Amino acid sequence: MLFAILLPGISMIFRGHILKGLLCGILHVTVIGWIPAAIWAVASYREDLAEKRHQETLDVLARQGRSY
Repeated sequence: MLFAILLPGISMIFRGHILKGLLCGILHVTVIGWIPAAIWAVASYREDLAEKRHQETLDVLARQGRSY
């Protein structure tokens, strides 16, 4: 998460969000835009973690024979 705060655009690109990363990097270049870019990157990071947990839950349920 520290990486997302310090280098928001690059952290998004590393997680596979190329277009978001480029836009966030452009926003990060401006002094005023650094704070919104960092917030956006952290929110995106947390959303990716939540999506991963959700997918893991669905996989466990699928292995148990439940379909959702």
